This record gives sequence, C-alpha cells and structure tokens, in this order.
Amino acid sequence: MKPIIDKDLCIGCGLCESLCPAVFKLNDGKSNVLPGVDYKVNKDCIQKAIENCPVQAISWEQK
Repeated sequence: MKPIIDKDLCIGCGLCESLCPAVFKLNDGKSNVLPGVDYKVNKDCIQKAIENCPVQAISWEQK
C-alpha cells in the first residue's frame, strides 16, 4: 500500500507535512508524496496524516 493524495480535494494546509515530513511535502500549494519513501517504516505517521487531513484528501492505495 502507498499513500495517495486527491489533488482536487487538497487545500494545501500542510498538516500532513507537519505530521509526516518524511513522506509528504507541499509543492505549488498542494501536498505531494515524496519519491523513494519506505511506506512500511512510515506507516504510523502516514495513517495519522490520513486521519487528520481536514478534507480527507489522503488515502491508502493498494500497490
């Protein structure tokens, strides 16, 4: 599984980046998933970002 961001929903608040900076980075006002990240190692902070996203723009995608 890997995290995905719905760019249409993302409001660029930066909460995901503050909760999980190893995985998420704001770019051009929207959140992005950084390349080459070990999602298993960062699973807990990714899940926290998913649960706390104010617009539910982040979810798990089956790889």
